[in-house]
Amino acid sequence: MAAKKEVTNGVEWRIKVADDSSEILVPEAKPARDVLLGLMFFIEGLAMKVWKFLQQAWELGVDDPRKVVHCLKVGVALTAVSLFYYMRPLYDGVGGSSMWAIMTVVVVFENTVGATLSKSLNRVCGTFLAGFLALGVHWIANQSGETFEPVIVGAAVFLLASAATFSRFIPSVKVRFDYGAMIFILTFSLVSVSGYRVDKLLDMAHQRLSTIIIGTSLCITVSMLVCPIWAGQELRSLITRNMDKLADSLEGCVNEYFQEGGSLVERNKECQKKLQGYKCVLSSKATEESMANFAQWEPAHGRFNFGHPWKQYIKIGASMRSCACCIEALNGCINSENQAPEEFKKHISNISLKVSSNSSSVIRELATTAKSMKKSSNMHCVVGEMNSAVEELRANLKSLPSLFNSPLMSEVEIHENKKIEPASRTMETMPDLLEIIPLVTSASLLIEIATRVNGIVDAVEELADLAEFETASNEKSTKNELSNHFLPDQQKDNETTKDFQPV
Repeated sequence: MAAKKEVTNGVEWRIKVADDSSEILVPEAKPARDVLLGLMFFIEGLAMKVWKFLQQAWELGVDDPRKVVHCLKVGVALTAVSLFYYMRPLYDGVGGSSMWAIMTVVVVFENTVGATLSKSLNRVCGTFLAGFLALGVHWIANQSGETFEPVIVGAAVFLLASAATFSRFIPSVKVRFDYGAMIFILTFSLVSVSGYRVDKLLDMAHQRLSTIIIGTSLCITVSMLVCPIWAGQELRSLITRNMDKLADSLEGCVNEYFQEGGSLVERNKECQKKLQGYKCVLSSKATEESMANFAQWEPAHGRFNFGHPWKQYIKIGASMRSCACCIEALNGCINSENQAPEEFKKHISNISLKVSSNSSSVIRELATTAKSMKKSSNMHCVVGEMNSAVEELRANLKSLPSLFNSPLMSEVEIHENKKIEPASRTMETMPDLLEIIPLVTSASLLIEIATRVNGIVDAVEELADLAEFETASNEKSTKNELSNHFLPDQQKDNETTKDFQPV
């Protein structure tokens, strides 16, 4: 008890602890740190995008090194034409208009020789014609006095610019001279309007025409002498590649349709890879027409003469697209939900595969002919095999309904069941007919594809005649035998139609 009293009588120390539950701790603001982190993330993301871009550029250059060569050619041309501005003697010769030469190189230099020639000649001709007419209009306006001078110049600009613009809508002019018409409008307007305030109009026109000729000449020289890329060769390569893709697509579609076993997903993936070929054929019309137009501007090179029939390649491309449309329809039938039973497919599977294989062989033989520029000695053989296979497929289709109809009742059953109506017996055969329809549709498209392949053969043979392809040394058949590739049943159909003519 005494000890307790001593403690109570002594001094007591107390520590008051604040209640932290009622206070919210706010972190100290550090804006500099946040800005630094954000900047680091931004730099990292930008570096990743730049790295991906460099990887794509590297892959593009490795895939087609000619694009890298074209970039270097443009750099060489611009460096050479810049000397007219850097070197004093050359600058004094052309004056301040030397910048027009640099602009001409940038605008005119294209990837192929034909495109560069087309733009260069259009630019020179358009500039020369517009400058000549502008000087004539300026002289007439000066002779008319200060009052009528702006009226004459304005009327000339209105009439000639309107006429040149209208000419750009004409198909023949738009294909080959559209760029020249645009340059004509630009040059005539600039020279005519400038002549109203500039005294030395002739010197200005001479300097600009000289710089444009210098720029275009340099572009043509570099394009033709340094690793030239000819539009004609590019066109021929495009046509032959499309033929190979078309053959692969046709063979792949039919093999996909009659393939047995295997995973459906795997088969669809393989089919989609092979079907990319005919899609490229369908989308190549604009490229073919552009290359054919540029190829007409090119001089004779390699095995291509100056008068090479480049337009015939457009006809070949049109025939290929016609065949590709049928392949697209066949692909739609293959991927349709309504499919024929497997036992029905077996009846025409072998002959259908034979037709597709022979048709693909014909297309590949045509690609070899166009690539080597020599008439094939095996063309009449492969075409004949294709037409024979088509005739066998037609014969199998004619016998198809009799194989899948319901079995007929015997005579005893007919006498015993006289009450059965004919309509009811006909309805029993309808399900089999509905199951045959998808198979018949696919076979009919395959026959149509073979017919359109014959159209490609006609176009390639016409190209061989116009371009005077070399004849193979081991070719034993005559030209008439080569052209005899039409379906032999066409003549039979004509003869049968004569027998059914009304008397």
